[in-house]
Amino acid sequence: MSGVAERRRASSGSPFEASIGFSRAVRVGNRILVSGTAPIEADGSSTVGDAGVQTTRCLQVIVAAVEELGGTVDDIVRTRVFLLDAAEAGLIGAAHGAVFGEIRPASSMIIVAGLLRPEWRLEIEAEALVGHEEA
Repeated sequence: MSGVAERRRASSGSPFEASIGFSRAVRVGNRILVSGTAPIEADGSSTVGDAGVQTTRCLQVIVAAVEELGGTVDDIVRTRVFLLDAAEAGLIGAAHGAVFGEIRPASSMIIVAGLLRPEWRLEIEAEALVGHEEA
């Protein structure tokens, strides 16, 4: 198709990618969109630990996907955190701040009723712009 930007995909190996039919991340042009990322280990098991530990794992997966598609953590301009319990916002925020304290992307925390696995405390989406100009 003429005029359509190439679409590149990244996979984290999540068991849900093939069965649900999604990619961990997709890059079109200079934009990278990262799917809702749950705290899943490389073997498909859930990350053990509190919401802070789980946040750290989600962000590791997100940054790896962005890097696989040619970006860096500094290119991340937006995150959306879907959490189960507002009381865990401090743990989640501290882990998010450890990665993004200097970058400070636009971010939201949204309370949800549930996630796919009961042991998950959150999922995170992210967006990155690669090669963008600073104003």
